[in-house]
Amino acid sequence: MDGDLWMRALYVGLLLATLAGWALVEMRKGVGRMGKMALAWGMIFLGLIAVYGLWGDIRRGIRPGQEEGAAAVVLPRGPDGHYYATLEIGGVPVQFMADTGASEVVLSPADAARLGVDGGSLVFTGQAMTANGMVQTARVSLKDVRFGPFSDDRIAASVTTGAMDISLLGMSYLGLFDISITGERMELRR
Repeated sequence: MDGDLWMRALYVGLLLATLAGWALVEMRKGVGRMGKMALAWGMIFLGLIAVYGLWGDIRRGIRPGQEEGAAAVVLPRGPDGHYYATLEIGGVPVQFMADTGASEVVLSPADAARLGVDGGSLVFTGQAMTANGMVQTARVSLKDVRFGPFSDDRIAASVTTGAMDISLLGMSYLGLFDISITGERMELRR
């Protein structure tokens, strides 16, 4: 065992010894009282586990979304430092990460499937270099794209074979807008 593992084991041992000492003191006051205290601490512990497990959903619920006006869409900076946009494509809402470093709009395989793109019929003739290495890409055309007050009949995009958690809104679409970033806000205007 390395030194770090020994220190962790020592810490857990001290923690368990402290809890055992507490339990012995409480037992002197009565077993019923100790049971109630153990139950209360158990419920607190389970509550903390639930909050930790649901934190992503809770954070998404309290994170401000995009603001849509008559002439602009404002995207707040997310907790991870990125800007997220929701576009409606053929009536289906799709969340994108605004990526000024991406040349084009790139759909994750999951989002492409949600939009009705048949992955089996795609021809992956393109290639793209990503942070995870080279991936294959297939060109698609997205119809009836709505972003706040803006709409486009068609925009070009690619579907990738690479694993992606979220689709990317690249410069082939972002370039249609005047973009300004001030503080924690990205504003897109046409």
